[in-house]
Amino acid sequence: MISYLTKIFGLGRLDLAEDVVQDALCRALEVWSIHGFPENPSAWLMRVARNRAIDLLRRDDQFRYFAPDLVYLLRLRQDQPAETPAFEKEIQDDQLRMMFSCCHPELSTEVQVTLILKTLCGFSVSEIAHSFLASEDSIEKKLGRARNLFRLSGSFVEITNVSDIPKRLDAVYQAIYLLFNEGYHGSRSGRTVREDLCFEAIRLALLLSEHPEGERPKTHALLALLCFHAARLPGRMADDGGLIQLEIQDRSKWDRDLIVRGFHFLEKAAIGNELSEYHLEAGIASLHCTAPTYEKTEWAKILELYNVLYRVRPSPIVALNRAVAVGKALGPEEGLTELTKIPDPAKLKDYPFYPAAHGEFHLLAGRKVEAGKHFEKAIKLARSQSETNFFERKLEACRQGDDQINDD
Repeated sequence: MISYLTKIFGLGRLDLAEDVVQDALCRALEVWSIHGFPENPSAWLMRVARNRAIDLLRRDDQFRYFAPDLVYLLRLRQDQPAETPAFEKEIQDDQLRMMFSCCHPELSTEVQVTLILKTLCGFSVSEIAHSFLASEDSIEKKLGRARNLFRLSGSFVEITNVSDIPKRLDAVYQAIYLLFNEGYHGSRSGRTVREDLCFEAIRLALLLSEHPEGERPKTHALLALLCFHAARLPGRMADDGGLIQLEIQDRSKWDRDLIVRGFHFLEKAAIGNELSEYHLEAGIASLHCTAPTYEKTEWAKILELYNVLYRVRPSPIVALNRAVAVGKALGPEEGLTELTKIPDPAKLKDYPFYPAAHGEFHLLAGRKVEAGKHFEKAIKLARSQSETNFFERKLEACRQGDDQINDD
């Protein structure tokens, strides 16, 4: 809804679009509790938001000059069938269009992605902070900077030149990646997995791949990665909603069609000489998907890919995942040694899987008491009930001598 309204108002009045949507949702809470759900709730919400927007336009002095044209556009969109063809090479999906429009060249890539996640993906400030391993205060400042830029620009026009698309692709890739990642891990939700976010990310990536400027190896590599991860979703959740570790998942539940699609996109991604982080991550995910059992996972190959990935994209999370791969391939003591070598470990101080990795390797090395201390730290840092339950099971495993291994 915000994407749709901002397409009419322009990013200069992003705050107006957000207010209108909030008003529509509040109105729904009032009306639906009395009269019940409408036949088409989405259409009802959009109609109420559109009418509210028209009212505000007519009252707003700043918009008075533009109001007739904007009201016409709002009503025109209302009357258009969903299948109305767009201009040639136009990005037809409102949300994907607005992702590109958020990527103003005067903003850093991180600020662009922050704005996309908050405005178009529905992330809270805390979820964005978690994604970037940053403080909530710093995220608030980035959002304020972006909003001020668009407010001062006074422009009603979003991205109009197709040549602007390639320059903004990296931020859009990151936003789609982080949207999927939040759904896959469900860090701030009571649910272990949010499949709706995962498949929305895949939908946006597919739309991007179908656009002439988005049909490129890096897009296909991202799609391959998302398909491989999404294929394993059915095996990650227990009947009670809890998280199931990779090594004890029922692999027969994995979606084989999505795995096949993943290899289809991975093959398309191999065209040309480009090697991106998404190529490498997709390669790692493909090795997990093709392993017939956990014991037969090719950890040595996974470690090789992580070595390259860390050179391409050095970050604390990649370093942590690489250290885990070292421990899987070479043994727990080597894994612990790599964990101590992670640069700038302070960035991982609030990340629960950092102490959990220490706990896992101590447990595998037979030091159950030491392992338990690290899992206790992980419990304190857990960001959701599902994570808390997962680490509590690990702590109980230490006390009982259970040798279960942590989730991927």
